[in-house]
Amino acid sequence: MSQLNTEVLSVGTELLLGHITNTDARDLSELLSGIGINVKYHTVVGDNPERLRACVQIARKRADILITTGGLGPTCDDLTKQVLAEAFGLRLVQDEAELRGLYDYIHNSSHYTENNLSQAMLPEGCTVFHNKWGTAPGCAFRADGKIVLMFPGPPKECVPMFREYGISYLRALSDEQIVSHSVRIFGIGESAVDDIFAEEMNAMVNPTMAPYAKECDCLLQITAKAKSEAEAEAMIRPVAEHVKERLGEWVYGTDVECLEEAVLQLLLERRLTFATAESCTGGEIAKRFTDIPGASSAFVGGAVVYTNGTKARILGLDPDMIEEKGAVSYEVAKALAENVRTLTGADIGIGVTGLAGPDSDGVHEVGTVFVSMAVEGRTYVRELHMGTKRTRSFIRRMSGNHAFDMMRRWLTGLKVEIVI
Repeated sequence: MSQLNTEVLSVGTELLLGHITNTDARDLSELLSGIGINVKYHTVVGDNPERLRACVQIARKRADILITTGGLGPTCDDLTKQVLAEAFGLRLVQDEAELRGLYDYIHNSSHYTENNLSQAMLPEGCTVFHNKWGTAPGCAFRADGKIVLMFPGPPKECVPMFREYGISYLRALSDEQIVSHSVRIFGIGESAVDDIFAEEMNAMVNPTMAPYAKECDCLLQITAKAKSEAEAEAMIRPVAEHVKERLGEWVYGTDVECLEEAVLQLLLERRLTFATAESCTGGEIAKRFTDIPGASSAFVGGAVVYTNGTKARILGLDPDMIEEKGAVSYEVAKALAENVRTLTGADIGIGVTGLAGPDSDGVHEVGTVFVSMAVEGRTYVRELHMGTKRTRSFIRRMSGNHAFDMMRRWLTGLKVEIVI
């Protein structure tokens, strides 16, 4: 199945106008790569039946698996089902189970409209994907040697539906089991990982390895294909161990989504807590951590102290010290971490101060950030220089990654003071 060409066709004029970012294609491609299916094409088309028909005809010629997102709703411009059914010679028929669910939903809604019931019309003979996160069901069918899957456009519906239904549907099409694990890496980039393993990767057939760059970290994905899941796991295990041995301290986890998720697991294991004092990151570290379920067991709280005055009033920093050393300094970062730890009673205090741009402070260049971590008896500070060409979002996210990496290293007994 990994040899089948796959195309993701995203439907929606709002995507072309730039009103909405097409995260569905990105997220589905990542999930597909996790089961060993490589996406060959991404296509975006507006809510126009003629252009959509043309895109479907092109996809039929070059793809074995066609996955659509969007255009399954109740409005007149939601035409994906109609065009796909027509293209493959299928009638749209009413699914009674979905109709009953939609009937109950709209009659209990304060915004009742009958056109919602049209969402129960689905291609004859399809496998229905019930939507627990919205109203429009998805579906899948096989016709003319092609595999077609359709999902609604809203990411909060599309991604969980694909996780629950799409992955198992595609896996069931093959006699072989495809298993994939991701080794997550922070501190060296995709190109460095590729350089380390290039010769091995080029020689591998099954299992395979491939590096992927994320915004501020990267991963090495290991995939194996076998008659059973247990056999595939057994093939992956020695490769994963070899990778972790070669990369050592740069590996922060396997099959975790992000650094903060790995840190949460470590904090829960140690029954420790942390608090944040953020300046240039504007609360992003706290937000990222509290986006994870269960974060309340490890996160005490945080303060966004953007100006010198709030650093002094809220966290008790010495105004004369701030004036003398400057807000962007080793000393201020150190005091932020120590004071927030003391004030909140947390086991770990995190402080961040720096320049996310676009303007300099006249002393430091944009991209200069000090990230600090205070624990009992010691405070660590990293001085980062990320370059003047980086975006504000990159600098803020990378600063957060360093904060989480410092905690990860301290919690696992690794050296915190490193040069990156």
